[in-house]
Amino acid sequence: MASVIDPEVPGAAFDAFLRDAAPSSRGHRAWTPADGAMPALYLSHGAPPLFDDPLWISQLFAWSQALPKPAAILIVSAHWESAPLSLSAPAAGTPLVYDFGGFADRYFRMTYAAPDASALAARVAAAMPDTEPVHQHLSRGLDHGAWVPLKVMYPYGDVPVLQLSMPTHDPARLLELGRRLRPLREEGVLVIGSGFMTHGLPFLTRSAFAGNVVPDWSSDFDQWAADALARGDVDTLADYRNRAPGMPYAHPTVEHYTPLFITLGAAAAPEEPVRTTVEGYQFGLSKRSFQVN
Repeated sequence: MASVIDPEVPGAAFDAFLRDAAPSSRGHRAWTPADGAMPALYLSHGAPPLFDDPLWISQLFAWSQALPKPAAILIVSAHWESAPLSLSAPAAGTPLVYDFGGFADRYFRMTYAAPDASALAARVAAAMPDTEPVHQHLSRGLDHGAWVPLKVMYPYGDVPVLQLSMPTHDPARLLELGRRLRPLREEGVLVIGSGFMTHGLPFLTRSAFAGNVVPDWSSDFDQWAADALARGDVDTLADYRNRAPGMPYAHPTVEHYTPLFITLGAAAAPEEPVRTTVEGYQFGLSKRSFQVN
């Protein structure tokens, strides 16, 4: 029986989306200064199985269409941990990083030829203090924490996209990094922290992959995070190692959780409740995503 993990035609749900829903985005209203600051997002980014999940596709696309079309996108992905701070190649048509395995060949042939992001790269570098040098890569492409969700949210690749590496998992430092990026939102830049609200891949069972059965450690962590986010309790979120239920199963490594602090740091008021935009589970992992103003 075909499923998201083993589709009869890989990417068929994405093909249907491109045919039926994506064309409506061609008239998407572009951001103007009158809109004020773009929000900042934390999204659970998925992997190639996102392209076989029509519900998740519809959720991400509806989210993007509810916002003005950004002037540019700056994304911090769980899949690029690098210090000092580094920026991906800004040239138009930057190649993709296919940092996954075991999926159909189709996903290794996908492209996302976004426009030149050199102007954004210069703005990001200028936003950093002298003590935080920024290395500009000339060949490093967009990894799947960036291009997989963006192919759904902005399917025609017509917004400049740049990745910023994640140099640490320290919440305080990431909050400060997000704060440095906050002024870019006033220029129409969509700042995104890209992770996955639970990511205990080594602990998933066959029932999770085949039937989306949700483990207790995943639902417990998700509800803990949802409660803290609804209260704007940044201190609790930052003390996740001691306070979060489901650890370390929900995050045996924490790179898919900590981009959340980039997003909160970029908020005008990090202690205000967030607006949840996506809920639910894929393979038992929480897709919880949100935006801040």
